[in-house]
Amino acid sequence: MRILFCFSVILLTSWSQAKPPNVLLIMADDMGYSDLGCYGGEIKTPHLDSLAQKGLRFTQFYNTARCWPTRAALLSGYYAQQVRRDSLPGVKRGNRPSWAHLLPAKLKPSGYRSYHSGKWHIDGLPLAAGFDRSYYINNHGFFRLKFHYLDDKKQPATPISPKFYATDAIADHAVSILKEHNGEHADKPFFHYLAFTAPHFPLHALPKDIERYRKRYQQGWDKIRTARWQKQKKLGLAQGKLSPMEREVGPHHHFPDAYEILGPGEVRYPVPWKTLTKEQQAFQADKMAVHAAMVDSMDRAIGRVFDQLRRMKVFDNTLVLFLSDNGASAEVMVRGDGHDPKAPLGSAYTYLCLGAGWSTACNTPFRMHKTWVHEGGTCTPLLVHWPNGIKSRGELRHTPGHVIDVVPTILELAGVGVPAQSKNVPPAPGKSLVVAFAKDITIERDYLWWFHDGNRAIRTGDWKLVATKDQPWELFNLGKDRTETRNLAGRMPGKVKELENLWLTKQAGFIKQATR
Repeated sequence: MRILFCFSVILLTSWSQAKPPNVLLIMADDMGYSDLGCYGGEIKTPHLDSLAQKGLRFTQFYNTARCWPTRAALLSGYYAQQVRRDSLPGVKRGNRPSWAHLLPAKLKPSGYRSYHSGKWHIDGLPLAAGFDRSYYINNHGFFRLKFHYLDDKKQPATPISPKFYATDAIADHAVSILKEHNGEHADKPFFHYLAFTAPHFPLHALPKDIERYRKRYQQGWDKIRTARWQKQKKLGLAQGKLSPMEREVGPHHHFPDAYEILGPGEVRYPVPWKTLTKEQQAFQADKMAVHAAMVDSMDRAIGRVFDQLRRMKVFDNTLVLFLSDNGASAEVMVRGDGHDPKAPLGSAYTYLCLGAGWSTACNTPFRMHKTWVHEGGTCTPLLVHWPNGIKSRGELRHTPGHVIDVVPTILELAGVGVPAQSKNVPPAPGKSLVVAFAKDITIERDYLWWFHDGNRAIRTGDWKLVATKDQPWELFNLGKDRTETRNLAGRMPGKVKELENLWLTKQAGFIKQATR
């Protein structure tokens, strides 16, 4: 602890002499651990890769395995079950309690202005939660907007247009607001929450972007997954062995009608690629091409935001954080404007989901998908870049972390003191990551806890206890088996019981807190 304190003093002493950093917090939606080039993928993501080259990559950073719990935890600094009563047995879901302020309200005393562009998926509206400006998209589809809000005011729906693409609209708003900030509030630091809806289903992308990837994925998910694993080993991201494809694990929720609508090209399980028909291979390869195009276009949109920061001459003093709200999704469904099988795949009138085969590849090297709380559902890339404050370049950080850590990290760098603790306000569970910015050290904590849709897990040190809904506990030593391939539950029943009791104790505490 004394060593950690010394590091913090050294770092904060140097940072206190400069202006507090601006903060750009970027979140992708349903993006897999290995989709970025700097995490092993083949998709072209040069702007995000540059953050890795000139900053830090965290290798064991966690989300909550699902959209809205992650976003609630990210902006509040609490587990979703503490601030949304989310998925707790016997507890009706409700909005945040009055004490659960979001990050903008906490930054305001330090003079920060706060902006939001993109997805919200938190109770309430952004300006009401403390943001100064917001463009909030709540949508199924990328070529039109049915539900969108500008500064908390609902806007008219837009028509379907090949000239409109939601990823670009989100970046356009971010660039516009940054220009406004530079013209009217340049003397104040900013916090900008940039929340893309890509690459969440429906898989929609511009034709020219899809075409760049159309042939790449014809080799299939087995070979792509192996190639990503090999690259991860060269990058130093991989340890242990590649988890096997779980051939009998399909979407978490099964919608039989979707397969009838989508036709014979769709499949439910990640079977060996060579066993698919030619029609299925073509359909599946095109789906992954659209997913890749969505990640590619998001990276280019992020590049435009970076260019604006450079024009403002604030890029070097902007802390950029990039992560995903959960792992890639195995879901297959048809919603929104429906699916026309005669329309080009990825166009406005199609409704495609990634499915279990490609989701397994996108989550390389881990098991499971979005909604599950195994590593494939909960592990996210975390890129951290801040030239004025982080001197390390291209380094890895192996300390476990969680989205609950983002708020205390930003508050520490903003110079916001810890408020006096009210008896009605539970202590925030997150840890500041600041000390790990200077050196690859492990930040000590008692536990990390998960519960979503019946799936549950707890991690203490390198030990992780995890189970899918209605299934027995599995036990893994992540220090030796990061990919969860050797279940030790049968050999170590005492450890299982110890961690199960801890998980139940924390759940009981959350239930008591939510019902009082």
